[in-house]
Amino acid sequence: MQDYRELVVKICDIIRPFNKDGIDLNEETDLAGDLGLDSLKVMELLVTVEDSLDISIPLNVLPRVRTIKDFAEQLQLLLSERS
Repeated sequence: MQDYRELVVKICDIIRPFNKDGIDLNEETDLAGDLGLDSLKVMELLVTVEDSLDISIPLNVLPRVRTIKDFAEQLQLLLSERS
């Protein structure tokens, strides 16, 4: 299982192509507010993360995800449930 720090780094790596304005990515980066990701881009991001981590992310997780930190914490929970 990947730890929290590894997940943050992986998420930042995956988000980089979606970061058209070159915003500094960190745990507090807001996916919609800072990066301007619309629902379609969020779905693309989810699919990319699912493929990268070989995990299925339920859509009911999305309301709890605003920042990279939120996303990493939710992924950590999902990965811990799987093991």
